[in-house]
Amino acid sequence: MITVEDVHFSYGGREVLRGVSLTLDQEILALVGPNGSGKTTLAKHLNGLLKPTRGRVLVDGMDTREHTVAELSRKVGYVFQNPEHMFFEETVFKEVAFGPKNLGLSEAEVEERVRWALGAVGLGGFEERTPYSLSGGEKQRLAIACVLAMRPKYLVLDEPTTGLDWKAERSVVEVIKSLRERGHGILLITHDMDLVLELADRVVLLRGGRKVFDGPVEDFFALNLEEYGLEKPEVLLLAERLNVGFVRTVDEIVRRVRP
Repeated sequence: MITVEDVHFSYGGREVLRGVSLTLDQEILALVGPNGSGKTTLAKHLNGLLKPTRGRVLVDGMDTREHTVAELSRKVGYVFQNPEHMFFEETVFKEVAFGPKNLGLSEAEVEERVRWALGAVGLGGFEERTPYSLSGGEKQRLAIACVLAMRPKYLVLDEPTTGLDWKAERSVVEVIKSLRERGHGILLITHDMDLVLELADRVVLLRGGRKVFDGPVEDFFALNLEEYGLEKPEVLLLAERLNVGFVRTVDEIVRRVRP
């Protein structure tokens, strides 16, 4: 389990996080909030990219202040919003192999991890392609594969579907679902409330560096989201008009209104 305990963080005297506490286990936890609320700053604490000014972060009992980013990367993988910022190798295989090689693994183990990670995200057979020749959705899945090859228990996905077309978004969503089924804990940073509705097990809402909500998805969508600059998904607006209660999909609405 990842435990964030009363974390404060300041950039040069400006406090960005103000006493945030939360936990992450084998679930999809959506981290949401208006721009500037501290979402990415908080996420970077989970793998040691940032260290708390006050408070602490424990990753399976490891205090992030006492361990390097390299050590923590074996536990927590971070997929950045723009996957191209992660690429620098000439082939997909070499890109995914980079992390495991730096762990000092044998060539056979590195290859096994690369094949497994690419298969997990549906990119088997892409080994000799160049990363920059891939589509947007393929690049996002490659970024996830690079992290998976390190075999982390937890993943941070920062706006993983931003800028993708519908088909590419669906492919990434299916990968996220499969990761949850494999038992990974996932912190999902997103502005997409449809994505939260479809994927999240729990939601944490930040505003001004403070946690203002932490609870089930249904309770989150009962909030006045406009107050936080967020929009309620169309499917929930339709469900409200039809008075069918909380749903996640149109199919659920149909089942409830069908005679």
